[in-house]
Amino acid sequence: MEEATEMEEHANTAHQDSDSNRVVLPSLVPYVGMEFRSSDEAWSYWLSYGGQKGFEVRKRYTNKSSAEGKVTSCKFVCANEVQRAQDKRDHLTECPRAETRTNCEVHMKLKMDRKKGNLKVSELVLEHNHTLHLAETLHLMVSQRKISELQAFEIATADDAGIGPKAAHELASRQVGGPLNLSYTLRDHKNHLRTKRQREMAYGQAGSMLKYFQDKIAENPSFQYALQMDCEEQIATIFWADARMIMDYAHFGDVVSFDTTFGTNKESRPFGVFVGFNHFGAGQRKHEVELYKTNKEEISS
Repeated sequence: MEEATEMEEHANTAHQDSDSNRVVLPSLVPYVGMEFRSSDEAWSYWLSYGGQKGFEVRKRYTNKSSAEGKVTSCKFVCANEVQRAQDKRDHLTECPRAETRTNCEVHMKLKMDRKKGNLKVSELVLEHNHTLHLAETLHLMVSQRKISELQAFEIATADDAGIGPKAAHELASRQVGGPLNLSYTLRDHKNHLRTKRQREMAYGQAGSMLKYFQDKIAENPSFQYALQMDCEEQIATIFWADARMIMDYAHFGDVVSFDTTFGTNKESRPFGVFVGFNHFGAGQRKHEVELYKTNKEEISS
């Protein structure tokens, strides 16, 4: 009990982290006996603590009661806990991932207080055996990078206005006084746009087209299609060929003509047809100057 009291008193005063000279706020210093209403609340706390201290976090385990389904115990750790098991295929790996785990023992274990129904910190280790993130690189930590609803709206607005991801990210950085004050990176920006476009693809022309292709594959696995994305993750090229086209190409593919002046759709995208004797394939291209090698390989496969 005295130990818990000392830890609590220690938590009420800010202390300086010797590894990085970073001041940890009193409200974020965990101590044995600390209580949380739920495991989600405890995880949010551990996530925030790791973000300010400068280390990535993971969930080690969560145990629930079989009767009520409530969390009875859980353990949150530093992401550098233990080490990866040796991969038996290591000798076949050309570019193995770097080993980042260092057997770090930092963790926070919680158990349910049966009387109160809360989760209480029962075990705590806070000393790391590895270098922590500097204050200048905290925004690069995976667990701390996030895009708010307002930022998501601004990203979508810039994209609709034709502003590229790099320019839009630079603009957002300037608005908050530099990239260090922005809660997401350029890669997060691009990933957000990619996810947004994938969701939107479920509707409209692109979604209808993909559903048509998938239905055709369900009818005949020999049906083939391919999509090519541009630098902004927009669909630039669409190619398709049914089983009959592929079979005919195998027999009559010695001479093939490809012409993009056949027609365009309402977005002025050229529609190209592979024309030969008794067979054909089709494709839509965003830029006529692109090579046709990819389409030819698709219909040949």
